[in-house]
Amino acid sequence: MSEESVSVDLSHRGGYAFEADFNLPGVPPLLLDEPAPLGEGAGPSAARLLAAAVGNCLSASLLFCLRKAHVPVEGMDTHVDAHISRNERGRMRIGGIRVRLEPHVSDEDAARLARCAGLFEDFCIVGQSVLQGIDVQVEVSAATPATAA
Repeated sequence: MSEESVSVDLSHRGGYAFEADFNLPGVPPLLLDEPAPLGEGAGPSAARLLAAAVGNCLSASLLFCLRKAHVPVEGMDTHVDAHISRNERGRMRIGGIRVRLEPHVSDEDAARLARCAGLFEDFCIVGQSVLQGIDVQVEVSAATPATAA
């Protein structure tokens, strides 16, 4: 099994805003912020970023399948709703994510679209990882002035 890693660095910018550096040449950092009243809503929240990641991954997986099936795709619209609710302990959680994908294909390609619709989800790294649960390991250590950026 091949393995790879991706890394993202976050830097606090004030309030509840953080700048995410994706460590990709030519890709600018993205400002993340919590919505009011906690933050200022100056950027997407982590929940919105997760919803975008799931939607993007599913969109790319469907597009890949359609291209492999030689289905001309003129575009794709994807809408993602992440439902935020309280768990049994009263903590806010993402209770579910609903994704609607609308590839722009001709009527003649409906059968090949249906075939891909039954296959593509299994190849989405993010969607399947969220669905199966991700092992998250957290470490907290104080930064000293010499090591703080």
